Amino acid sequence: MGLLSLAIWLPIVLGSVLLAFGRKEQTGMVRWLALAVSLVSLAVTLPLISGFDAGSAAMQFEEKAAWFARFNVYYHLGIDGLSLWFVPLTAFITVIVVIAGWQVIEERANQYYGAFLILSGLMVGVFCALDGLLFYVFFEATLIPMYLIIGVWGGPRRVYAAFKFFLYTLTGSLLTLVAFIYLYYKSGGSFDILTWQRLPLSAHAQTLLFFAFFAAFAVKVPMWPVHTWLPDAHVEAPTGGSVVLAAIMLKLGAYGFVRFSLPIAPDASREWAWFIIALSLVAVVYIGLVALVQQDMKKLVAYSSIAHMGFVTFGFFIFSPLGVSGGLVQMISHGFISGAMFLCIGVLYDRVHSREISAYGGVTNTMPKFASFAVLFAMANCGLPGTSGFVGEWMVILGGVKFDFVLGLIAATTLVFGAAYTLWMVKRVYFGPIANDHVRALADIGTREFVMLALLAIAVLWVGIYPKPITDPMNASVAELLKHVAQSKLAN
Repeated sequence: MGLLSLAIWLPIVLGSVLLAFGRKEQTGMVRWLALAVSLVSLAVTLPLISGFDAGSAAMQFEEKAAWFARFNVYYHLGIDGLSLWFVPLTAFITVIVVIAGWQVIEERANQYYGAFLILSGLMVGVFCALDGLLFYVFFEATLIPMYLIIGVWGGPRRVYAAFKFFLYTLTGSLLTLVAFIYLYYKSGGSFDILTWQRLPLSAHAQTLLFFAFFAAFAVKVPMWPVHTWLPDAHVEAPTGGSVVLAAIMLKLGAYGFVRFSLPIAPDASREWAWFIIALSLVAVVYIGLVALVQQDMKKLVAYSSIAHMGFVTFGFFIFSPLGVSGGLVQMISHGFISGAMFLCIGVLYDRVHSREISAYGGVTNTMPKFASFAVLFAMANCGLPGTSGFVGEWMVILGGVKFDFVLGLIAATTLVFGAAYTLWMVKRVYFGPIANDHVRALADIGTREFVMLALLAIAVLWVGIYPKPITDPMNASVAELLKHVAQSKLAN
């Protein structure tokens, strides 16, 4: 068993073990066990970073074993520069979620933490899978723990939100399964993703495959207009569910575009790039305007996520090294920033039990330490230079301007709209005089919450100030991907 298998199965197996500790008096032990498992899972991913060869575009840390050998289905894992950083990011966010729920989750804590640990391992599996069927199993299995997290620990409309999330994402994925079966027969009976990327496919076949992939990945991102499940899921999900949903699960769809759509259907990707770019820019502009009128903080940040992920897909489909690398950096940055913003909303909700912007005002007067973190993350969400939010957006804008000045200019409006809705929320919630007795009675964050937010603040500033360790491992894989897309694979 290699490092990738450990990163996948350690949280899944030990998370399943936690389900056995269901008695009320075992809650304290469950918390410590969950924290220990999440920390060990994070530690397992660190050698992937230190041992990664940044100059190679080949798959590294590969593992391969027969699964259903009769059908040429293999347990095949590996990572390259496109997937490297999403493995430790997933493990890191899981640690944060465990800390975040420490004093909040009292009922069924073993099931709560078990679900998050299992979900963590499954999401790592998505980023590592090099066998199509294995990828599909991991990709679909992530729905189950998130469905339970929303449906069991969510808000008043949690059942509706959980069903909507499940049905949207499952329905979209069914066409992808059909595409995988077609590729299996077309490749002579192989589910190997790397083999699929070398297949000579006709223009018609590539177009059908492209839209089959689009059906699953666009819903998962989510892209406009199949985004409507996300605000409901975020609003009803518990804080930890919102953090994982925004920080990691949305990235599964965007990752699917660079792992499947671009390399397997390169000609169709170039032909239909205008379609993806159009939907992405609608998300950047229209969803940014929708975020401006939100009164619920969670909904505002949820719509913000849709706009930022539109920026990512725009970067991917301008076929520029800056655009693709910038999109990947934006995905990592958004994982830190969106997770942090949902945690900040959770901190306030735990105290006041309201997410309405109008319920607050002058929070900085009673919670100065917390407000400092919250404003930092809000500035990062606006793309402030020196924070991680700036790096990916700036790279995509530069690539977009080189691709087409007008399109680059439209994409750049995300900085304007992002600043508008984020600063509007910050002004109303954190600044000004104390608005009511609820705010006056607020107590500042304790050690647990301080550690949780400080870790994310360090990550946001590190990527913003010194992004080189993030971008260097991507360069070779991004260059190889774009070279592959540029070469026609059309069948004779």
